[in-house]
Amino acid sequence: MLTKTLTRIGAATTPVLLAAVLLTGCSTSKNKADTQYVARDVSTLYNSGKDRLDRGQYKLAAALFDEVERQHPYSPWARRAQLMSAFSYYMNTDYAESVSAAQRFLAIHTGNKDAPYAYYLIALCYYEQIADVTRDQKITQQALDSLGELIRRYPDTRYAADARLKVDLVNDHLAGKEMEVGRFYQRRGQWIAATLRFRTVVDKYQTTTHTPEALERLVESYLSLGVPAEAQKAAAVLGANYPGSKWYERSYKLMRQHGGKA
Repeated sequence: MLTKTLTRIGAATTPVLLAAVLLTGCSTSKNKADTQYVARDVSTLYNSGKDRLDRGQYKLAAALFDEVERQHPYSPWARRAQLMSAFSYYMNTDYAESVSAAQRFLAIHTGNKDAPYAYYLIALCYYEQIADVTRDQKITQQALDSLGELIRRYPDTRYAADARLKVDLVNDHLAGKEMEVGRFYQRRGQWIAATLRFRTVVDKYQTTTHTPEALERLVESYLSLGVPAEAQKAAAVLGANYPGSKWYERSYKLMRQHGGKA
C-alpha cells in the first residue's frame, strides 16, 4: 500500500528528466550539508530525491525532498516533496522526523487529497515503535490515538480499513500490558490491585484474546478476597462466552473447591 501510494504521489509531472546527479561520497557527511549550498531547479532536486529513494538511500532522499521545500516553497512540487520526505524518513526508521514532516504537510494542506495518507503515515510511525508489554506503553497509546484519528476523519478510505486492523492489534497489546501487571500483583498477593487490572481488560478490552484469562484470574482474585459471589459472576461470564477454554476449566475447578457454582 505504501509503495503504490508513494509511486502515485511521487510521479514526476514534467516529461523532462534532467541528468544532473547530486553529490557522491555522502556517507561521511551530513545529508543536509550535501544539498544546502547548491541551488538547483525544482525538478532536478525532486527527481534526484526520487532516484535516491528508489535506490534505498532513504536519509539522503529525505534531505533532497526537504531541499525542494526549502529552495522552492511556493512550487507545487514542494507539497509532494513534503510527503515524500515523510515517507523517506519512515523508511529510514527516523520516525520523529517522519511525523514532523507529515504534520507540517497537514498544517499547510489540511484539505489536500493526500491528507489521509499523511495521517496514516503518522500512525504507522507510532505503530512501528510499539514496545513489548514489559515496557512503558506511552507510544502504544499514541499509536492507538493516531489510528483512531485517521478512522474518525476518513472512515471510508483504504487507510482506515488497515487502521481498524491495527487498532485491534494495539488493543490486544495494551490488554497484554494490563494482564502482565495484574499477574505481578497476584504473585505478590495484592489482590485488589490485581482485580482492578483484570477488570480493565474485561471492561475496556473485552474483544481481545486476553479476556478469558482475565475472567479466570478475576475468579482467583475474588475468591482470595473472600467475595465468592463476585467470583461466581466472573465464572458465569467466562462459562457463557468461553465454555471450551482452559480458563473456564480452571475457574470451574476453583469454584467447586470453594463450594460455589461456575
